[in-house]
Amino acid sequence: MKVSERIRLAIESDIRSGTLLPGDAIDEQKIAADYQVSRTPVREAILQLKVQGILESQPRGGAVVARMDVQQLLAIWELMAEMEGVCARMACERMTQTEREALARLHQETASMAESDDAQAWSKANQAFHEMLYQGCRNPYLRQELLRLRARTGAYLKHSFSAVGRVRSSHEQHDELVQAILGNDPERAHRMMMRHVSLAQGAKGLSDFLINLPKSMVKV
Repeated sequence: MKVSERIRLAIESDIRSGTLLPGDAIDEQKIAADYQVSRTPVREAILQLKVQGILESQPRGGAVVARMDVQQLLAIWELMAEMEGVCARMACERMTQTEREALARLHQETASMAESDDAQAWSKANQAFHEMLYQGCRNPYLRQELLRLRARTGAYLKHSFSAVGRVRSSHEQHDELVQAILGNDPERAHRMMMRHVSLAQGAKGLSDFLINLPKSMVKV
C-alpha cells in the first residue's frame, strides 16, 4: 500500500472516531514527520480526501475537516440509513455462524457501557459493531462507501451519543439487530438497522440533536 493511501486511511479513521472534528486543521508537517516522509504523499492524501468531500481548503491555504450545513447533514444521514439497511440485510444472509456468534458476544460485552451511559467507550464499540456487519455483508464496495459516509458524519454521530439515555437506546437497538441476525431474518435486520441509523428517531430527537449541535461543527 502506498504511503499516501495509508495516510488517507489514517486521517479518515481519526475523523470517523471523532479524534478530528469538523473545522479542525490538518497538520501536514506533523503527519509528514510521523510517517518520516516528505510532504508530497501527505498532500496526495489530502487531495484525495478533498475530492471525497471529507476535507476542504482554507481561504489562506491548508486543509480542514469539512463542515456540513444542516441540509447536507440530513441528506447524507438519509443515504447512510438506506445503505446501512442494505448492508444489514446482506450480512444477515451471508455471515457465517461463527461471525454471528462473535457479533452477539461483542454486543453482550457492551452492556456495561449502556448501563453507565459511557458515550466515549460506546462510540468505539459502535464502530466495531458496524464494522463486523460491513465485513459480513461480503461486499467490499458497499463497505468502502459506508466507511466514507461514516468519516463524513463521525463527529456528528459521536455528538449524538452525548445526549442522556442515547447510549442505552442505541444498545437496545443493537439488541434488536442481533436478534434478527441470529434468527436469520434479513428483512427484520434491514428494518431495524434503518431505524437504528435514522438521525431523527422521532421529531423531538431530531430537534434536540440540531439544537445542541456545536456551532463550530456547522457550516453557515
